[in-house]
Amino acid sequence: MGFEHTNKKGVKYWLHARGKLMFFSKDPKDSIELPPNMAVVENERTGLPMVKKKA
Repeated sequence: MGFEHTNKKGVKYWLHARGKLMFFSKDPKDSIELPPNMAVVENERTGLPMVKKKA
């Protein structure tokens, strides 16, 4: 199973990729692992997770 993130509201999301695009979904099927050069940040207002390159 791939990378799982639980946001501040307690909702679980799994990381997916289509080509170079990475996104989170509530469906764990076909999820991927988080690449070592990436980090997860959360939108403060909505709680949605996003993938961002590490600084």
